[in-house]
Amino acid sequence: MAAPLILVVDDQPVNVQLLRRVLEFEGLRVDTAFNGRDALTSVARQIPDLILLDVMMPDMDGIEVCRHLQAQPATRKIPVIFVTARTSKDQKIAGLAVGAVDYLTKPIDLDETIARIRTQLRLAEVNRQLIDANRRLDESRRAATVAAVTQGIAHNVNNLLGVVLGYLDLIKAQYDQPAMVQRCATGLDDAVQRIVVIVRKLSDLIVTVEPATAACMLGDLLNSSIARLAREQGLEIPVTVENSLPQATLVTNAETFESALTALLTNAWEAYENIAPSQRSITVRVLAITTDGADPQVEIHVVDRGHGIAPEVRDTAFEPFVSTKKSVGVGMGLTLARHTLRTLGGDVSLSSNADGGATAILCHPLATT
Repeated sequence: MAAPLILVVDDQPVNVQLLRRVLEFEGLRVDTAFNGRDALTSVARQIPDLILLDVMMPDMDGIEVCRHLQAQPATRKIPVIFVTARTSKDQKIAGLAVGAVDYLTKPIDLDETIARIRTQLRLAEVNRQLIDANRRLDESRRAATVAAVTQGIAHNVNNLLGVVLGYLDLIKAQYDQPAMVQRCATGLDDAVQRIVVIVRKLSDLIVTVEPATAACMLGDLLNSSIARLAREQGLEIPVTVENSLPQATLVTNAETFESALTALLTNAWEAYENIAPSQRSITVRVLAITTDGADPQVEIHVVDRGHGIAPEVRDTAFEPFVSTKKSVGVGMGLTLARHTLRTLGGDVSLSSNADGGATAILCHPLATT
C-alpha cells in the first residue's frame, strides 16, 4: 500500500523544501506547488491525501484555493491544513469556514506539524472506512430486500398456483357436475385475481418516477379513501374522522395518496379478529403540522383497537410480504403505502397504542400559500 501523498503549497521555496525533507523522512510521499494555480493543477493531476496550504500567496491565496476545492465533489473531502502567519481568531475562523480542517501558525513547529498531519490522515482513513461500511451495508440491505421480495413472490405465487391446479383437477374430475364446476371456477378466478394483485403491487413498488401532482383538499382525500375502503371490502365501514384542518390543501397525486391511505385503513380494518364489522373501531385523526426546519407536514393518524403489532413482525412490518395472516397473496400493503408516500415527499410509520391496537402515522407535505 502506497504511503499517503501530501501536497505542500507555499510561495517560499525554502519552506517547501524544508517540509518536503521532513515529511519524506517520516515515510510520506510529497508533491509541491509554489502558488494557488499550480496547486489546483497538481490536484487535478493526482488527488493528494492531505494538503498543507499557505494562506498568504500572490495572485490566488489559500482561501481561494480552498473555495475551488470545496466547489468540486472530487476534491471536497481532501483535508486541508492552513499554514499562515496570521494569528487572529477571526482570520482562523474565516479559514475554517471555507473548509480547512486545521490551522498551523508560522513559524511552524515540525513535531507538531507531523502530529497534526498524522491525526488528520487517521481521521480521513476512518471516514473512508465508514463510507465503505455504509456502502456495503446499503448493498446488503438491497440484497436482503431483493431476497425477501423474491422469496415472498415464490412462496405466494407457488401457493396460488397450487390452488389453481387443484381447482383445475377438480374441474377435470367432475366436469359433468355443473354446480361443482361453478364453485371450482369461482375459486379458480379468485386465485388468479390474487396473482394479478401481486403482479400489480410489484409493478407499483418498482416505479421510481414521481407522479404528477395537483392541489387537493385534504378532506376530499380522506373521504375518497374511506369510500375506496368500503368498495374494496364490499360493505360500509364505520370510520370516525377528526379533522382539525378542514381547509388544508395538499399538492399530491390523488390516486397515489388514496392508495397509500386506503392500505393503512385496510390494515386497521384487518387488525380485528372475530369481531363483527359494526364493532370495529377505526379513527382517522388529523393532528398536527410538524415543521422540522423544512416544509410543513400534516400528520394523519389511522387508529385501531385491534390485536396490535405482533412481536414477530414489529421490526419488519414494512418489508415485502411480511404478514401474520394465514392466507396467501398478502403482506405488501404497508410496504406500498410507505413507498408511495415517499415518492410524494412524505412517509409512513407504525406504533403500538398504550391502550391496545396500533396507530399508523401518514406524513405529507402541506401546501403553503
